[in-house]
Amino acid sequence: MSKSYVFYQGKIVDESEVSIGIRSKAFNYGLGCFEGIRAYWDEDQNQLYGFRLKDHYTRLLQSAKTLNLKVPYTVEELSNFTIELLKKNNFKRTTYIRPIVYNDAQDIGPSLTTPDTKVVIYCQPLDKYAGKSELSVGFVSWRRLEDNMLPPRTKATAAYLNSALASLEAHQAGYDEGLFLTSNGHVCEGPGENVFIYKKGKLITPPASDNILEGITRDLVIRLGKEELGLEVEERSISRTELYASDEVFFSGTAMEVTPIIEVDHRTVGAGKEGELCKKIKELFFGLTVGKNPKYAEYCTPVYK
Repeated sequence: MSKSYVFYQGKIVDESEVSIGIRSKAFNYGLGCFEGIRAYWDEDQNQLYGFRLKDHYTRLLQSAKTLNLKVPYTVEELSNFTIELLKKNNFKRTTYIRPIVYNDAQDIGPSLTTPDTKVVIYCQPLDKYAGKSELSVGFVSWRRLEDNMLPPRTKATAAYLNSALASLEAHQAGYDEGLFLTSNGHVCEGPGENVFIYKKGKLITPPASDNILEGITRDLVIRLGKEELGLEVEERSISRTELYASDEVFFSGTAMEVTPIIEVDHRTVGAGKEGELCKKIKELFFGLTVGKNPKYAEYCTPVYK
């Protein structure tokens, strides 16, 4: 197996040199936050593009601020470290990047008052996250964490136990993925994905006030819908049964990308196959991730000069 390099505390080092102690607050209490980023490989150009690096690192620093974790690097520095890390690993395929900021203090108690902040970035090849091109999903009994409990705008490591329990329930029920409802009964999101519906010519997605993560891919899908496809896009609360009656339903997310949902709660969505709108958005999305759309070129950072 070839060596794997990671970024740790200002340096790129062999992954075997990094360890987290059993007393670490990150391990004991989940006191940390993270990002998920992709770099897309384009075979025609023999080039790897870091996708929306600055947007992801801006969100990471916002998450860290919420958790009182002091990060000694700027967005620009973190973006540059990531490019150097991808080069060092010599990746020549689409890759997933995971930066983590965590509290490594060793004393007992889930305190954020005196954090010993560490920053690590690792990466690994990743093509299709879902493993399938069309998904069956079901609503789960677990509720999405609310803003006054653990802010969903923050990608906190501890919050993903909520996601893991939802996915477990969904998989045990025979679904590919789960969907959360809010405590008010509104559609929220998946365990790691935002959700969109398409109905009567409108593209609709839950608002931030329904306890969603304000996804970076979600932001892009909204922009593509408005600017490239001329759609009316609504951010509003969605009822569960609206998904049953929608023309199309799909997920968006960095790992999930844009993936159609063809069944919800054992009810067929639309024609029971990927819809034409989802196909158009996917085509636009995958074209711009590798710098082929000049309008969105600023999103793509080439790794190899």
